[in-house]
Amino acid sequence: MSARAAFVLLFTVAAFALMAVCPSARAQRPAATGAAYLVIVHPGVGIQSLDRKSLEDVFLKRITSWSDGQIIHPADLAPDSPVRRAFTRDVLNRSVEAVKGYWQQRIFSGRDVPPPEFPHDEDVVQYVEHHEGGIGYVSGGAHVGGCRVVAVQ
Repeated sequence: MSARAAFVLLFTVAAFALMAVCPSARAQRPAATGAAYLVIVHPGVGIQSLDRKSLEDVFLKRITSWSDGQIIHPADLAPDSPVRRAFTRDVLNRSVEAVKGYWQQRIFSGRDVPPPEFPHDEDVVQYVEHHEGGIGYVSGGAHVGGCRVVAVQ
C-alpha cells in the first residue's frame, strides 16, 4: 500500500470515528425538513413522488411531458447555489460544470436549451406556480407557496 493510500485510509477511519463520538461533527442540513432540497411541482401536476432516474431525465430534458401529456417545465437554481450543487450531485450524478457541458453540446447541436436558472428559491417557486407542468427544487427550509412538494425515491 502506498503512503498516499495509507493516509487516505487513516483519514477516512478517523473521520468516521469522529462522527460516531461527536454528532455535531456531521454535516448539518436545514432543520425544517432535514433535506438539503425539496422538489416542488405545479399544483396541477398529478404525481406524488418521482424516482431519481426519472427526475434526472426531467432535468436533462430526456423526458418532456408528464404521463397525462402535459409539457414539463423544469427550473434550476443558479450554478453557484449550494442547493443546486447538492441537487445536481444527488439527482443528476454529476457536477454542475458537467451539466453545463452537457447543455453546451445540446445547444450547439440545436437539440435543446437548458431549463431557466433563477437566483433565489422564491423565483423558482414563482416560476413553478405560474407554469402548468412546472417542476423545480428549492432549499429544504424554503416556503413553497402554492406548489406541492413531491417525494424523491
